[in-house]
Amino acid sequence: MDPSRRQGGIQQLLAAEQEAQQIVNAARAAKMARLKQAKEEAEKEIAEYRAHMEAEFQRKVAESSGDSGANAKRLEQETEEKIQQLKLQTSNISHDVVQMLLRHVTTVKN
Repeated sequence: MDPSRRQGGIQQLLAAEQEAQQIVNAARAAKMARLKQAKEEAEKEIAEYRAHMEAEFQRKVAESSGDSGANAKRLEQETEEKIQQLKLQTSNISHDVVQMLLRHVTTVKN
């Protein structure tokens, strides 16, 4: 074989190897870029989901706290009505109770 021909074949092999290395490096770079893009997309989806769930939670908290305020007001009103009923009942029977107590206190038993 001719040395110049051998030298040309080696040069072709080296060029092919460099080209292959460039292709592999480009593929690695593209893969890393795609992984980075996928990670960013996933983080964006997570942030959107978290925001949605937080808004849903805040809505439910607002609904339940609104209900508890209404419940507290209703309970306060019911309590006041019950107090008024008890005062009315007390005023109706207070004379009878006083009379009964006086009778028992002033009666002497042998």
